[in-house]
Amino acid sequence: MCPKSSGLRRWLRFNTVGLMGVAVQIGTLFCLRSLIKLHYLPATTLAVEAAILHNFLWHEHWTWSVVTQSTDARVLRRLLRFNLTVGIVLILQNLFLMKILVTELQLHYLFASMISITTCSIFNYFCSDWFVFRCSQTSSGLHDTGPGGSQ
Repeated sequence: MCPKSSGLRRWLRFNTVGLMGVAVQIGTLFCLRSLIKLHYLPATTLAVEAAILHNFLWHEHWTWSVVTQSTDARVLRRLLRFNLTVGIVLILQNLFLMKILVTELQLHYLFASMISITTCSIFNYFCSDWFVFRCSQTSSGLHDTGPGGSQ
């Protein structure tokens, strides 16, 4: 049976982690673009991935800690699911939006990145909640159960 967790509490934790992830993404983007002079699109890809990894670790150990187990195999499966769902979509969404906002609309790359992050956050939450950190078990064993065992 899955342990109960407050949806509001999880949402607030998700947003707290998200705000820290914004700092990671914007800081990484700034360093790669302004200091190293990397083109804004590859810099965006690396910055988004840095934020994805940062956020996964916080979500694993804080946001969804009530439903995650710390065995290495399960953590690696969740990390793989997180990167193959949230990660890929966020990178593609960010690249698409950045291309439009920076190239077409001539916005500053950091401002454009903030807009991209904001538009992607709802997808990120629901994909994480429904797929990556889901508290159920399928016959394929892809979904993890909470500390209380399987449903």
